[in-house]
Amino acid sequence: MSKQRLEAFTDGVIAIIITIMVLDMKVPQGADFSMARSALPVFLAYALSFANVGIFWNNHHHMLHVTERINGMVLWANLFLLFWLSLVPFVIRWMDDTHFASLPTASYGGVLVLCSISYILLERSIIKCNGPNSKLARAVGGDLKSKVSLLIYVTAILLAFVRPWFAIVLYVVIAMIWFIPDRRIERAV
Repeated sequence: MSKQRLEAFTDGVIAIIITIMVLDMKVPQGADFSMARSALPVFLAYALSFANVGIFWNNHHHMLHVTERINGMVLWANLFLLFWLSLVPFVIRWMDDTHFASLPTASYGGVLVLCSISYILLERSIIKCNGPNSKLARAVGGDLKSKVSLLIYVTAILLAFVRPWFAIVLYVVIAMIWFIPDRRIERAV
């Protein structure tokens, strides 16, 4: 399989994930501002989740841009990432249905942690396939940004059991960290 086919498959799955997220949102039951305001928390959770899925897609695109070869391990690692990304709509719905209770909010962070870990595994499997001197290996280096993000995610998950909104603030902080374009791969090209 070519990397272009892998990228096209991933693009399709991510497009479906984003579609499911928006279709799963409840429409306000009225036409006044109070009804629209009641839908604001789930809309903001959707916006955060859209940004997170978009960040993973964007980084995936850049990573494959500097990838020369893929193998079976890369295919499975990619599916592992897509599996965890596909759970994002589920945890958003759970958070909305429970009014952002502790366990669903922590589970949202758990899914994002597993998305991050699976992304790192995909990155490592591509480096293993392409060699330690590949463009990707040189670009990512020690990957401090990923390690810091995982630490913040774990902190947020723990905080979700004390103050769920504090956890959500940390989820936003992580998205903002990654929203700033990562130039490491662009420099490697």
